[in-house]
Amino acid sequence: MPDPVTFDPESVARLRRAIVRLARVLNAAAISEDLTPSQASVLAIIGFRGPIGPTEVARFEGINPTMLSRIVTKLDAAGLIRRTPHPTDQRAALLEATDVGRATTARIREKRSATVTAILAEMPEQMTTALLAALPAMEDLADGFDRAAGAD
Repeated sequence: MPDPVTFDPESVARLRRAIVRLARVLNAAAISEDLTPSQASVLAIIGFRGPIGPTEVARFEGINPTMLSRIVTKLDAAGLIRRTPHPTDQRAALLEATDVGRATTARIREKRSATVTAILAEMPEQMTTALLAALPAMEDLADGFDRAAGAD
């Protein structure tokens, strides 16, 4: 087995800075809809996977149940999601996006896509090809963080 590539501290710092800058730009779409990035992410999960239980949302999002409860309360009050009775557990509720919530998520996704597309259009094809090829590695990196957090 070949030796794994190691990132020196400066490379790790560069990766972190790039990720933070990308997140800041992409999060602007959520902020333009008067949502925090966490609220927009939870709304997207509920819209994509719902109806879904709060425990599953917390697991997907990697947040604690108390924080999720606060986010769900705000999304519900804003009319972006609704709580529905669980079909087999009277004590539990399921979460689903409303039409307004789905439209909000679609606008956020469209704004993010337009931003990224505009930036990529200005980059050399060689760089955009490299970015596309790097997506699986970035997804594996994110999954590794999830696995590491679950081990704690």
